[in-house]
Formats: sequence, C-alpha cells, structure tokens
Amino acid sequence: MRTLVISDIHGCYDEFNTLLKNVGYNPEQDRLILVGDYVDRGLKSKEVVEQVKSLVEEWGVIALKGNHDQMMVDAIDKEEDVDDKRWIRNGAFQTLESYSGLDFSDEGSEWDTYIEGKEYIMKHYSHHLEFLRSLPLYYETDSHIFVHAGINPSYENWKESQPLNEFYWIRDEFFHHATNLEKKVVFGHTPAVNLHGSEDIWFSPMGDKIGIDGGCVYGLKLNCLEISDDGDYTTHFVKKVALDKRDDI
Repeated sequence: MRTLVISDIHGCYDEFNTLLKNVGYNPEQDRLILVGDYVDRGLKSKEVVEQVKSLVEEWGVIALKGNHDQMMVDAIDKEEDVDDKRWIRNGAFQTLESYSGLDFSDEGSEWDTYIEGKEYIMKHYSHHLEFLRSLPLYYETDSHIFVHAGINPSYENWKESQPLNEFYWIRDEFFHHATNLEKKVVFGHTPAVNLHGSEDIWFSPMGDKIGIDGGCVYGLKLNCLEISDDGDYTTHFVKKVALDKRDDI
C-alpha cells in the first residue's frame, strides 16, 4: 500500500481534486494522509472540508488538524476578540464567503458581516465544526511521523510534553534543529519556498524531516509526497490554477 501525503489545501478544492486524479488515488488501495489547513485564504473552504470529512468517514483517510482549522474553531467557539482578530488576519473572510455567500467587499460593514457569517456556520454547518474539533494532531507509522507544523526537539517525550498548539504552530525551533527521532517527520505549515527557496518538497539536509507545503494558495504548488512500501519517495504536484483575487493572500 503506497502512502500519499498532502498538506495546506487552504480552500484550493479544484487543485486538490486534480492532484488526486493525477496521482491515480484509489481509496481502496492507497493510504491518504492530509496534514491540516483545509480552510482560509482560498475560495472553496466549505467544499474542501466537506470532501475531507467524507473521505475520513467513508474511506478511513487520515486527516490531521492545522493551525487554520483550529483558528476557525476558536473564533466561532469562543467570545474573545483576540481569536476573531487572529482569524480575520489569516483568511476568515474567504472562508465565511465560501460557507455563507456573504459579501465582504463593503469595508464599513465587515465586522457585522463577519458576525453574521459565524452565526450562519454555527446554524448550518455545526457538523463541520465538530469534525474540525475532533481532528488528531499527529499520526505515526513504523517509519514516519505526520504532523501539521512539527515536533519540538526540546521535549524528549514529545507526545506527553509538547504543548498542543505547537503541533500546528511551531516553526524555527523545529526545522532548524535535529529532531533526534528515529522516524522522519513529514509536515506542512511552513511553505517549502521559505525553507529552500523553492516550492518543491523540501528534504532536510539532516535527513530527519520533509516539508511538503508548496504554497498553493499563494499561487505556487499543491504538493503530494508518495511513499512506497519500500520507503522510496516520489513527488507530485499541480500548479495553482489562478490566484484568488484577494489582497491578503
């Protein structure tokens, strides 16, 4: 059984499905692992979450939680301005448009529209929220650890000691230092272009980690890492069809 790993879809529904088609994904024969960030910035977050939810429920696909998925849940579940402001800075309007069809073009009424959009999701898509809340933070095989952002090498017993938010937020402390783990860590979150100047999948010179976020929603690539039964790697990608027309992407 080959393993296919994709991260940071960010509402890029069309590219996601093109990539699955291009790699010949067969849910009866392949293990698909999605390492988080299904929503925000792209235009089809609702469609992505619905599809991922169906893949998990129907085929046992492994779907992990990303920081954007957590931001969405926090902003809707909590009544704290800090959660709302964080989500708004990171693509909330596009997600709310995808779910509710509301128009955020009037800058003078953005906050009221934002509140209306959150209420719409709570009323009509509580099952999506429950799905995102329930997502695990990591997944392990005999040879790899899959996680959205990374594993903090400061914690010897990372499963018990690492703060939960670091699983989907950590950056420098993870990829600039050796993990000292026997298994390779496959992660998204930090675009590969920030790691080695290319949107191609990044294989750490330390040999301990693989960064697969191709920055699709920024106009670059949606990557897929294929891992064979023998542990060989093959990389696949699709280019972003067109930049979503948003100033903050």
